[in-house]
Amino acid sequence: MQDRIVSRDFYEADVLSVAKGLLGRLLVHCSEGGRTSGMIVETEAYSAEGDPSCHAWRGKTNRNAVMFGPPGRAYVYFIYGNHYCFNVVTNRVGRAEAVLIRALEPVEGMETMHKRRGKHHQINNLTSGPGKLCAALGIGRSENGLSILEPPLFIAAYREIETAAIGISGRIGISRGKEKPWRFFLRDNPFVSRMR
Repeated sequence: MQDRIVSRDFYEADVLSVAKGLLGRLLVHCSEGGRTSGMIVETEAYSAEGDPSCHAWRGKTNRNAVMFGPPGRAYVYFIYGNHYCFNVVTNRVGRAEAVLIRALEPVEGMETMHKRRGKHHQINNLTSGPGKLCAALGIGRSENGLSILEPPLFIAAYREIETAAIGISGRIGISRGKEKPWRFFLRDNPFVSRMR
């Protein structure tokens, strides 16, 4: 089956639309360890405008420069000194918006994911968090700024999601702006990072 890679125009929309629209799509990374992928089951939106929790809130820096670039690129950053987080840049050049991919339902390359994360992890704990999914899929600093419109790192059509299946809540793990209803997840999905 050939991948139907999501095109650039999808990412040119506002961050909230993209965050909802990514649910049910397939995140794929092809690396030395082989092809690994997972269905996106949880996202969070971040925008420099009116969002103090966004990395670009205070303006452009070397760390967040990718957020200001063209949509359809990966923004990957290192956090808490021990894991990476993968984001999708949206909207338009200069706008600084991105969607954090918070959790995946593993689809391909489970053996590779277990090698990267440790054999002791249960399948529903392999990719149920932003740091976990980056470790499982082998996404790190070298993917920052990479186009997600073609291999080795891309998002493809996978499953249609009905509006009724989407849950909405405040964001997790931040101290400011957490009341914004900018977290989107698939209801009753066991791979969501934190059930609400």
